[in-house]
Parts: sequence; structure tokens; C-alpha cells
Amino acid sequence: MLDADLQEARRVGKIRLPDQIWQGKESKGKPMSRTPPPPQVLTVAQVDLGPIRELLSRYGLRCELTGAAAPIPGSFWGESEAGLIGDRVWLRPDTPVHSLLHEACHYICMSRARRDRLHTDAGGDYAEENAVCYLQLLLAAEIEDVGVQRLLSDMDAWGYSFRLGSAAAWFAEDAADARQWLFDQGLIDAQRRPTYRLRQA
Repeated sequence: MLDADLQEARRVGKIRLPDQIWQGKESKGKPMSRTPPPPQVLTVAQVDLGPIRELLSRYGLRCELTGAAAPIPGSFWGESEAGLIGDRVWLRPDTPVHSLLHEACHYICMSRARRDRLHTDAGGDYAEENAVCYLQLLLAAEIEDVGVQRLLSDMDAWGYSFRLGSAAAWFAEDAADARQWLFDQGLIDAQRRPTYRLRQA
């Protein structure tokens, strides 16, 4: 479960995820407000969804695409952001790819007990949020139409906020805790490669 203060912040809208990220109690970053999505952010309609489906299927996840004007089931923030219900990530053509990967990584990083009752709110604490951000970049590297550099750029454009000033700086210089969390949970190996396992604890 979320810490009480983080849960309250989510409830009253002081922070927004996945389009904004609060980088931990140590003030690594601060929330920013940015809706609707900037036009330069890569969307589902602009990529081949096949390889993404195949990649996420290795985690037992399925991508479900709705119509262009339809509400997205399980979307915590509404608008065009990806939704989570059970083992399905719900999308629309205008869903940002970073939102799709972020929600998928929440599924991967959450405990089995939370996955079993998952509907809309992924929950998670500060350390898990940081790990989700890191893992989504590792998965982006496996997708030809996306890649790490594009996802880093989209995270900045969308409004993720990091104390070093950019997602790239955080990823390169300030994410040791996120890497260690992923390694400890068995989600990446010693070479920082995804293991395609789900968190169990």
C-alpha cells in the first residue's frame, strides 16, 4: 500500500502519475501539472503495436486497444492515459507510449497480492515508482520503434520531474536506488537487463 501521505496526495491531486513522477522522500524531484499530452509525445498510433504486445506477453500482460473516442477502462487519470485491469493494459490510439510502458511496469513491479486485485489504481510506494520509471526505459530499449532516447525525451516533455533537471540525467547519474530495487526483486540481472519475471514478494 502507499504511505498515507502519498495516498492522500494522489487523492487530492497534488501529484499525478504516470504523467508526472514524484521522485522519493529525499526530494529527488517534484510533481508538475501537464495535461493534455503534448503533441510531440510518441503515441500508440505512431508505432507498431505488435512488438510491444509480444514483449509484454513475456510478463503475462495483454494490450487491449479501444476506439479513438472511447473512455479507457482502468485509467486512473482518464484522458488518453493507459489503464490497468488485472493482466490487461488498456490503450487508445492517442495513448502515449511512455504511459503504456509505465503502467505495464507497475504491473511487473507490484506484489502478487496487489496484482491479484488490480483495478485502475496501481498503488505503490516511492521506491517502487522510481523502479517503474527505470524499468520502462529498459523495456523501451527493446522496442525498435521507441528506444531509450525517445522515451527519455517524452518523459521530459510530458512533465516527469527530476532533481538533476532531466530524465536522462536521472537515468545516468541518480538511479542507483531504482536499479538496486529492481535487482533485489529479481526484475533485472547484474547486467541491468530485464529478466521478464514478475515481482513475487
